[in-house]
Amino acid sequence: MKKIYLLMIAFLTSISLLAEANRGKQIDINGTVLDEQRKPIDYATVGLFKASDSSLVKTAMTTPEGKFSFPNIVAGSYYIKINMMGYQIYKGKSFVVGETVLNLPDILLKADSKTLNTVSVTAVKPLLERKADKMVMNVENSSVAVGSSALEVLQRAPGVTVDQNDRISMQGKQGVLIMLDGKQTYMSQADVANLLRNMQSSEIETIELITNPSSKYDAAGNSGIINIKTKRAKNGGANGSFNAGTAYGKNPRGNTGLNLNYRNKGVNVFGSYNFNKGARTNVIDIDRIANATATSADTYFSQKGGDDRDFENNNFKVGADFFLNKNNTIGVLATGYLNSASQDSYNKTNIGKSFNQLDSILNTTNLNTSSYRNFAYNLNYKSVLDTTGQELTFDADYSKYKGNDRSDLVNTLTFADGSFVKPIGRLRNNTPSTINIRALKVDYSLPINKTTKLEAGAKSSWVETDNDLKAEEFVGSAWQNDERRSNRFVYDENVNAVYTNLSKQFKKTSVQLGLRMEQTNSKGHLITTNNMVERSYWDFFPTIYVQQTLSKNHQLGASHGRRIDRPSYDALNPFVFYLDEYTYNQGNPFLKPQYTNNYEVNYTFMQRYFLNLGYSVTNDAITEVILPNEERKALFQTNENLATQKVLSANLTVPVKIKKWWSMSNNLNVFHMAFETPNLNGQALKTGQTSYQFRMQNNFIIMDGLTAELNANYESPLTYGTLDLEERTFIDFGISKAILKKKGSLKFAVSDVFDTNRTRLKSAYPGLSYNLYQKNETQLFRLNFTYRFGKNEIKPARRRSTGTEAEQGRMKN
Repeated sequence: MKKIYLLMIAFLTSISLLAEANRGKQIDINGTVLDEQRKPIDYATVGLFKASDSSLVKTAMTTPEGKFSFPNIVAGSYYIKINMMGYQIYKGKSFVVGETVLNLPDILLKADSKTLNTVSVTAVKPLLERKADKMVMNVENSSVAVGSSALEVLQRAPGVTVDQNDRISMQGKQGVLIMLDGKQTYMSQADVANLLRNMQSSEIETIELITNPSSKYDAAGNSGIINIKTKRAKNGGANGSFNAGTAYGKNPRGNTGLNLNYRNKGVNVFGSYNFNKGARTNVIDIDRIANATATSADTYFSQKGGDDRDFENNNFKVGADFFLNKNNTIGVLATGYLNSASQDSYNKTNIGKSFNQLDSILNTTNLNTSSYRNFAYNLNYKSVLDTTGQELTFDADYSKYKGNDRSDLVNTLTFADGSFVKPIGRLRNNTPSTINIRALKVDYSLPINKTTKLEAGAKSSWVETDNDLKAEEFVGSAWQNDERRSNRFVYDENVNAVYTNLSKQFKKTSVQLGLRMEQTNSKGHLITTNNMVERSYWDFFPTIYVQQTLSKNHQLGASHGRRIDRPSYDALNPFVFYLDEYTYNQGNPFLKPQYTNNYEVNYTFMQRYFLNLGYSVTNDAITEVILPNEERKALFQTNENLATQKVLSANLTVPVKIKKWWSMSNNLNVFHMAFETPNLNGQALKTGQTSYQFRMQNNFIIMDGLTAELNANYESPLTYGTLDLEERTFIDFGISKAILKKKGSLKFAVSDVFDTNRTRLKSAYPGLSYNLYQKNETQLFRLNFTYRFGKNEIKPARRRSTGTEAEQGRMKN
């Protein structure tokens, strides 16, 4: 296998050197097509005409970045003409081609508005767009997304599911790498979920779903990457936006935010602050049977409970880009959040020889308070080395996370008549944690010629985590240290990576070859018990992409990539956290990384209809499981490495234009997921099921400035590891009105209109019987106001991504 990797490296190097040797002076015309908000317009038809007789010379189609190129054009006078559905036809002024490469000024297309009776129909960017390598969800255009959290918006994305514990899956597979503005978050799954839960949709511009990323990205994420792009002002001068909203379900919520930006020829200064506060309610019921042992009969547990949570979140971003000259920019960026919450949990468990025969009752209350602080700093530099597009970028990042969870657990066990089985038990935990992240990253891009491009880069990251569980038990009349549970876990990790990509465009075929090499050093240390787990290993991650244009309306592509998922920090943390003494969660410090090989074939018809076929095999699949503790008759949740996970999937996107004022997008995701492992807690496990997810999204233009949206979602039953999940369905509705001369908007939305979004699951583990029902507060009525102010002179923005997204994605918020 290593020989194959060495051959790939030699091939990439030789191709790039050969292409460099063949480079000569060329007369090319380059340009970029943007809409009125300066966003790229892809698949627009661009024609190059002679100015003398208006004869057509060449045609081209814009890329997903809105770029087009006409290579090898002879000297003369020409003009450009552009056609794109939904936009006015563009015809530019004539220009002269000399002896050097000509880079045209950015071309802006104006939306095409037509009047139909009394209804004004204006081109609106669709909620979903399919690009060559990703699906894009335009959140800022959605009235349904108003007032929602980023986690709630993700739940509506095609192929994405969020389960009852806020774990994110894409195309049925967990292990998604969440990135913010192209940066890895370096947080645990629980922390990422909490971060997204506390981020408002008003902060988000788009969400990108990348199922098979190139080697330029971190190799983490077996099911791909979800990149959340936050809003960034693009206008010159001083400008900004303000938003405020409220929501009500069973509890009230409120949010507000301010975005400011100032830009001139020398500097761009920006900042934002968002605040939200509210409460939510969660209900959870579990019926289970603990199997008989040599000394006892079957025991039946019927648990009913839930929690009430109050939260308050503050998120901010501030930064500046300094334009040293037209080719060099240096930037600084600081982001952070200050989040706090208090949660009152309650559980009543009836225990007996059957569900109808009561022997004892366990009442448990748990008061939990938590606070999370994260501050991240980024220094970045970008240099455009020449007019061909040769670029060099550099990022230096530092992030410090500090969290603290405090809980006070009270257990009361009584007989059916109310008398005490044993004295009231009290436990309390104080769990401070700190995470320090440092990263350095450099990327280089070299257009060798108009059809060949070389990319290369390197990255190193260092992560230090320190978790301290201070557990106490109330004995007699005083609190005493609980030596059985108190512990301290320190985890250090260093990852070093280099990558190279070579892409080549032939007449109708494009090929990209890539290779990423990563070297990992990690050490987990249970200090109290002096138990240590150390690892050091090399990994190679090749990627290959082939895209073939069969004809104007038919494109075919294929890709392969290898990826890794390292355990999240909270999954490695071995501490035990109790719901009650019969139900708890425990980490696993012996988890190994999982490796996935992804294979995809995609077909595009008329640039509108998309079919994606995929197959993946994951070894040592990190999977959340629910298992029995027969000795204690308890049920516990943990993570284990299962031998294999295999997924066969098909994803179909079909947009339909029913009327000029009514457009619909349909997405169907069908997949078969199978798990197999020879020994899980003493039992062999082999599970698998074919499932599907369907999303239908409708957009209506009622009149000029008034739009509506109606979305329906259905998820069929699914088997995931040791869990059998029942079907789930919900409907969302929203309406948006432009006000204040279209500088403001007022949006009303209802999420989960019929309050049907709930989770039911049972055990797929041999010999274990339980049924779980969970209902979060999903039906919410929302009202949101947004106002934009400032100058309207549009300038291109420089969106920055930091170098620590992958690491922060494994932390807790």
